[in-house]
Amino acid sequence: MATGTRKPGDFCWINMLTPRPAEATAFFGKLLGWTYAEIPGMGYLVRVGGRDIGGVFDLESPNTPPGTPPLIGVMLKVQNADATCDRITSLGGSSKPAFDIADQGRMAVCFDPNGAEFDVWEPKKGQGTDVDSSLPGAPSWFHTLTTDVDRATSFYSGLFGWTAEVRPSSGMAYTSFKLGDDYVAGMMPISQAAGAARPNPHWTTYFTVQDVDSAVRETITLGGTVRAGPRDISGVGRVAGITSPQGVPFNVIAR
Repeated sequence: MATGTRKPGDFCWINMLTPRPAEATAFFGKLLGWTYAEIPGMGYLVRVGGRDIGGVFDLESPNTPPGTPPLIGVMLKVQNADATCDRITSLGGSSKPAFDIADQGRMAVCFDPNGAEFDVWEPKKGQGTDVDSSLPGAPSWFHTLTTDVDRATSFYSGLFGWTAEVRPSSGMAYTSFKLGDDYVAGMMPISQAAGAARPNPHWTTYFTVQDVDSAVRETITLGGTVRAGPRDISGVGRVAGITSPQGVPFNVIAR
C-alpha cells in the first residue's frame, strides 16, 4: 500500500462529482470518517488522518459536461502534463488540452483507447496526496473495467511504465499493474464484473475500511445501496461495491 508522496505513474488524487454535495459529505463522513475543508465557491477538500486525498464538487456546476454521471474520478501524477497528452494520443487514447490550476499544478482530462476517463497531474505547489493508504477512509486500490484488456494493457504500460501480471481470481483472469516493485492498479473485463456501476469502460476506487460487513450495514442505514458483495477475494481481502444515496459508486476493502 502506498505511503508518502506518490511517484510519477501512481494515483495521487480523487475528485468526486455528486448531486447534493452537502448531503454527500455527511454520508461519506459517517461511513468513511472523512473530514473536510471548504474550497470557497467550489466545493470541499477531503481529508483522511489530516492529509488531503481529494475533492468533492457539485455535479450541477456549469463547468460539468452535460450528461456526466455521479462518479469518483482518478488522477495520476506525471512529470509533464502536455508531453503526457501527446503520448496518450500516440498510444491510441485522447485528451483535452492541459490547463493550470492556479499555482498548484497542471492537469488534463484523458481517455484510454477503450474510453475510460482519467486525469493526469503535473505538480507544482500541490503534490497530491501523501496519505497512508492503510488508514480507514483512504483510497487504497484502483481498477479499470474495460472492453479490451490487451489494448488497455499496452496503453497503460506504454504510458506509465506499468508492468502487467495476469492471475486467476474468482474464476476469471485479473490483471494487476505494478509500478516498479509496487502494485498500483488492476483491470478486468467489464463483461465479467459483478455489480458494475456503469456500463462503459471506467476507473473505480476502493477505500480502506476496518470491517466491510459493518460498512455495508452502515451504508444501508444511511440510505445508500450495496451493488455487490460483501465477498472475500483470495489473497486480497474482503470487498463490497456501494452506491451513495446521491448515486456515487465506489468500493470498500478490508485486507
